[in-house]
Amino acid sequence: MTAFSTAAVEVLADSEALARRAAGWLLAAAQAKRDTFAVALSGGSTPRRLYELLAAPPCREAFPWTRTHWFWGDERFLPHDDKESNYRMVREALLSRAPIPAANIHPVPTEGTTPEDAAAAYEHALQSFYGATTLAPERPLFDIVLLGLGPEGHTASLFPGTTILEERRHWVGAVIGAKPEPRTTLTYPALESSREAAFLAAGEGKRAVLDRLFGGDAALPAARLQPQGALRFFLDRAAAPGRRP
Repeated sequence: MTAFSTAAVEVLADSEALARRAAGWLLAAAQAKRDTFAVALSGGSTPRRLYELLAAPPCREAFPWTRTHWFWGDERFLPHDDKESNYRMVREALLSRAPIPAANIHPVPTEGTTPEDAAAAYEHALQSFYGATTLAPERPLFDIVLLGLGPEGHTASLFPGTTILEERRHWVGAVIGAKPEPRTTLTYPALESSREAAFLAAGEGKRAVLDRLFGGDAALPAARLQPQGALRFFLDRAAAPGRRP
């Protein structure tokens, strides 16, 4: 049995309803945790609206900002002010609008370094936050991991045919050659070390890959993800495939 066969799948009317449902879910999870709460963020257009909602009333007043820490599932190796930067998107949608302590924001370093050194530095930052260099199944690294899904089945920057798919020792790695710009990504061990993981997918363009994913296509990088905790899908009606668990 895979995580996908037992995943909770919610189909919302449209992308706005999806973002609102996901925001409510994330807020409830943060409020339920009484101590430090850690989130791995996804890039892309679908989660952007979620981030905007978190930073706006009523979520803004209710969210436990002071004990929540924000990390990135992957990042393009570009300056943080580049329009393609995942950090810039999150900063515009969330970080600049909510009362988040600067010490709780953990971006991937992308300037004055190399992709490989950036990956090593980010792994060190995660291990320092976690307090160990080995992940324990009973103590997940993240409370929430937000995930996107590319048309070829990638999630984070785990692309088909890349060596990073086989990485099981390091928590973070560099991905070079899969896209025009190098990227830094969390590996499967880090992404899987979560209490809950959620894919957010909206639009008709995601239906074909979701149909393959729910149909058991093991060639998709996303299909190889086996979170330790619960797995969820928040989809809009346009993205929802014909075959679902």
